[in-house]
Amino acid sequence: MTSISDLFRLDGRVACVTGGNSGIGRTMALALAEAGADVALVGRDPERLEAAGVEVRSHGRRSQCVPGNLADRADLARVVEAVSKGLGAPDILVCAAGINERPSMTVLDADVWDRTMRINLDAPFLLARAFAPSMAERGWGRIINLASLQSVRSFNNSGAYGVSKAGIAHLTRTLAEAWSPRGVNCNAIAPGFFPTPITRAVFSDPERAKSMAARTMIGRNGALEDLRGATVFLASRASDYITGQVLFVDGGFSAG
Repeated sequence: MTSISDLFRLDGRVACVTGGNSGIGRTMALALAEAGADVALVGRDPERLEAAGVEVRSHGRRSQCVPGNLADRADLARVVEAVSKGLGAPDILVCAAGINERPSMTVLDADVWDRTMRINLDAPFLLARAFAPSMAERGWGRIINLASLQSVRSFNNSGAYGVSKAGIAHLTRTLAEAWSPRGVNCNAIAPGFFPTPITRAVFSDPERAKSMAARTMIGRNGALEDLRGATVFLASRASDYITGQVLFVDGGFSAG
């Protein structure tokens, strides 16, 4: 029988993490590296990518930094090729890149809608389509998408972002239906309120941040380290019998 500690190890695995240069994506990437995975980091800021890559290597793991614009399908295809030729076809795909421009549906224009869907919803689909077949050939893989509280609740001008994250929740389930019989488990993490570039407006207003914390059962907003355990759990053999699920890491916000 595999030991509990070994269930959570990722030695010999390769992970690809989009949005890996900052915020939640960076936190997830470093958690995977600490658990033993080599990590390909994808993002738009080469300098911040390289800084994250240095941190991955500080855990004794290999890193690859792939700058790219996931809103551009040609560039996304280039990213897929670069990752595959670099560290190799990933065993773990984490789609953490996302944008939230926050215009209300009353003023939302088609350009913002299209840009949001391309990055938040289309890119995870296209990346899964690119990488899942090789995972299935090897008989093991993990796809972890990033959902949101706004996958299930509309508030705070959720707009196109909320729609895209509701789509991610169901994309995760349909990917699970398609790929889980071949060993590729697909799940999503839905964070509550965490300090990231997307939530800067919330955290810059102390009263607003306090009111969000009061809506949780734990009584505080999230800290990025709160996501580390959930990430490693869903990426490892510890989650072998879990697929098609959205795991809310939100201090009980969604349950209240």
